[in-house]
Amino acid sequence: MTEAEAIDLFGSDDLLGIGQAADAARRRLHPEGVVTYIIDRNINYTNICTDYCSFCAFYRPPGSEEGYVLSREELLRKIEETVELGGTGVLMQGGHHPELKIEWYEGMLAAVRERFPGLQLHCFSAPEILNIAEVSGLEVRDTIARLHDAGLDSIPGGGAEILDDEVRRRISRLKCDTEEWLGVHRTAHLLGLRTTATMMFGCGETHAHRVRHLARIRRLQEETDGFTAFIPWMFQRANTALGKSVTHEATAVDYLKTLAISRLFLDNVRNVQASWLTPGLKLGQIALRFGGNDLGSILIEENVVSAAGCHNRTNEEELRRVIRDAGFRPVQRDSLYRLYFLK
Repeated sequence: MTEAEAIDLFGSDDLLGIGQAADAARRRLHPEGVVTYIIDRNINYTNICTDYCSFCAFYRPPGSEEGYVLSREELLRKIEETVELGGTGVLMQGGHHPELKIEWYEGMLAAVRERFPGLQLHCFSAPEILNIAEVSGLEVRDTIARLHDAGLDSIPGGGAEILDDEVRRRISRLKCDTEEWLGVHRTAHLLGLRTTATMMFGCGETHAHRVRHLARIRRLQEETDGFTAFIPWMFQRANTALGKSVTHEATAVDYLKTLAISRLFLDNVRNVQASWLTPGLKLGQIALRFGGNDLGSILIEENVVSAAGCHNRTNEEELRRVIRDAGFRPVQRDSLYRLYFLK
């Protein structure tokens, strides 16, 4: 699919036709009729951040009375609870703290690895890694290599928002630019780490911006084959500065169309995740027929999107029921999209 063809699809009224094409693409990649999910926990080790992104309701500036850094004991307690609930991994992300150097992150990873040796550590978005490198006076490659040696297994796709600098300058002008985000993932792939890619849409961007984002992901995947999955999700506007200026929120139709076009365009990315957190479980279930082959995590804990007014919750039993009722077989996976348990 060309970028021009994708833009045309965004302008089409044939939602069901686009969905059927995406469903057929999903079946070609996943003919076994399985939809996967994971049991893990999002742990935000700090909310202190110096980037002040206009779409974020979670961060607190340095010196804020509401700012925090999790203690090692609290972090390990959260992970122990996760393991007791059947969790196989944790996704750790945080703000861009101006004082935490790489030794702090290495100590955190090593402590988790020592206490929970089998747990998968899917941690630190590309902007976080760039911040760690800058604060520590290191090159990005050395930063990723040291984190990997300390226990990091894979890197989440956070911080992508829209991979187009015209949009990024408007919504997150202090955060890394498009090429820097791609460069972190390219470096991680070359070092043998798998990563995911995300897109936050509905923040005032055009369809052409979204397609350029998809094209950049596809080109890097052609180069490295390092992305395990693509996860598009809708901007949540409550309690954010950006929410006051965005007049057109993403709708259910917009979500389904964006997911389906992502599946069609990213023909070299094996997994496309349908979300339930921002659109809700019912729309997430429908999305499984619009190209999604994964329904994400039961999210034992989530703080960032909930700070922006999104409070959807679920559990493993409900997620499995939703998958079955959509006509698929639910199978638990790990952070690298390897099938884990056939229940």
